[in-house]
This record gives sequence, structure tokens and C-alpha cells, in this order.
Amino acid sequence: MNNSPHSPRAHQHFETLAIHAGQPADAQTGAVVTPIYQVSTYKQDGVGGLRGGYEYSRSANPTRTALEENLAALEGGSRGLAFASGLAAEDCLLRTVLTPGDHVVIPNDAYGGTFRLFAKVAERWGVQWSVADTSDVQAVRDAVRPQTKLIWVETPSNPLLGITDIAALAGVARQAGVRLVVDNTFASPYLQQPLALGADVVVHSMTKYMGGHSDVVGGALVTSDAELGEELAYHQNAMGAVAGPFDAWLVMRGIKTLAVRMDRHSSNAGRIAEMLSGHAKVTRVYYPGLTSHPGHEIAAKQMRDFGGMVSFQVAGGEEAAVAVCDRAQLFTLGESLGGVESLIEHPGRMTHASVAGSALEVPADLVRISVGIEAVDDLMEDLRSALA
Repeated sequence: MNNSPHSPRAHQHFETLAIHAGQPADAQTGAVVTPIYQVSTYKQDGVGGLRGGYEYSRSANPTRTALEENLAALEGGSRGLAFASGLAAEDCLLRTVLTPGDHVVIPNDAYGGTFRLFAKVAERWGVQWSVADTSDVQAVRDAVRPQTKLIWVETPSNPLLGITDIAALAGVARQAGVRLVVDNTFASPYLQQPLALGADVVVHSMTKYMGGHSDVVGGALVTSDAELGEELAYHQNAMGAVAGPFDAWLVMRGIKTLAVRMDRHSSNAGRIAEMLSGHAKVTRVYYPGLTSHPGHEIAAKQMRDFGGMVSFQVAGGEEAAVAVCDRAQLFTLGESLGGVESLIEHPGRMTHASVAGSALEVPADLVRISVGIEAVDDLMEDLRSALA
């Protein structure tokens, strides 16, 4: 459905696509915002005569269609698919392209939920997986086996903000005859375009920057492979974990301001990362915008800016890191990320507790912050107080 007559021209800028792609004015009323089609079924014009291609909202819904066309345009793909959560999107992808006995290379600092999906769900289904440092191209090449079907990448990664050279790994994937999947959640399509760099599939938790207001849960897949897009759409319908119309509408509303929000997130995070780098109580800062970051040059090459996520280690160990999280006031203690408000958390005990004891275990003294769009001076003062 992404090749509709309302699809935008390729030369339009991101900010224009974010507002208009897949979202023409309503033909009947002229409404400039896509309606919420809160409907489960549709009147058919005779047996098998579908009006506009709609029969049942698990299969397709006009509000979700608008979002899916918008997602495809923003990522430069031919097919976008919207799901009930980021993990639902990941699960659909795995069930579509993998069979028992297949192997996947995953990052050594993957999101805890992704690790759990592979280690506790897909493994029981017969899928093999192994870990590699995806910032090391040779390490990934060495990890590929004859049974490998996917190389899975997060860049920037969660929570250590590791950077992967997408174009280089796309070359490794092509040479090995496997697909490259890039989780683009931390960057968003505004800051990074993995398909243009050679990736086969892009994954999003739309709960984060795409929605941007901590009021919706959703996930997405985007691909430029038309055949794979059809297979994913078949499984999306067959498995059923689709985005509801109101959730799709909320994400579209968030996407309209994605560009301006990401500019502010990135600006604030850069200032905070610099401040933390000079703080006596901070032993290490993870932010790709810092020239000291090992992936800085690659990030500068493949990203528009460096994003709103910062992690740092605290002198004094785990309890000191937990105390910083507890003392913060303006930074809200909570999981998730990417909203307009700033959040702080302890990955080892919160978002990444599932990787404890594994090769993906995160440092116990690590704090992760999602830098919001508040006044940056207020945010820095809050962190100084929490670290004091």
C-alpha cells in the first residue's frame, strides 16, 4: 500500500515527509489530520468486493495504513509495517525469516528485551544465536556460520552507545548471503538511514522517539525488499500483533515533530555529555558525539547528529550509581526512553536485568539517561546535585 497516489516524491525533505507522507487531507471532509478509524470490520460491496482493500482491521486499517506509508517514506523503504510493540515487530521478523536450526549473530550489548527474545523464546524454537562485538567488522565476519541467516545490529546500542559501521557490515552480510537487520530506535530515521547504507530491514520501538511523548507503545519494520515486505505483511496478519488505530494515530502525531525534537534531544545530550566528562564523580561517559568515543568518526559519517541517549559510570560502584538515580529530581526514575521528558535509570537492575550473568551483562556502576527537551541548564544542575 506504500505506492499509493498520495506517496510523496523522493526529493522531499525529511521534515516534509514526516508531516505529509501517507497522510493526504481526508477526501470526504477535508480534515488535515488522518482520522482514527476505530473499527473492526468493513461493509463489502458484494462477496469478495472489498471497498478500498479493507475487510478486517487485523489485516489492514486506514489509520495504520497511513502510518505504515509514512514509516516507509521516512526510512526510504518500499514497505512499512506497524506492530503492537517493538518486540512484536522483532518476533514477526524472526518467525518470517528463520526456521529451526538457523543462526543469528547478535550484538554483545543488545537491548535486554531483544536478548530475552533470542535466549528464552527463539532458542526454545530451535534458533541458534551467538554474540559478537558489532563495532568490530572482523569479529562479525568470524561469527558468521553456514547456518547464519541474520546479522542483528543496534547502532547506537542500548545501553553502551556502541557504534556499528552499517555500510561495512552490509558488505559482510552480502558476501555471506545473509540479511542485515538494524535496530534504529536510538537514532530514529531523522538521524540515520540504515536502508540507504545497505541494511535489509530496519526495526523500531516506536514507543521511543517516534512517538516521543511516553503515551503509546508500538513497533515497526521497514524494508526496501518488496518480496520480503510481502512475506512480513503475511506474517503480521497471521500472527496478529498489529498496532491499533489509536496507537497508530498517536505515533503519527509524534512523528510530525520528530525532526525538531531530535535536534533538541541531540543538542541537550551533547552539552550534558561534555559536562559529565569533566565531573570528578564520573569515571566514563558513553556518547558518540564525544571525540573520545571509539565510534565517533563512524557515527559522524552515518548519522546527522548523535542523539539524546547518554550513559555513564559512577565512582563508588553499583550503590553509588543507584543513589544517583534515586537523588535525581528533574530526571524521572523510570524505564523506556525517547520522550520529551528526561528519564534516568540503572540498567543493571532495570532495563537490562535479563542479561545478568550472560556475555551481555552491563557494568554495575552504569547509569543511563534519556535526555529530554527541557532547558539544558536545568538538566545539568539536576545531575550535578544527584552526583554531589
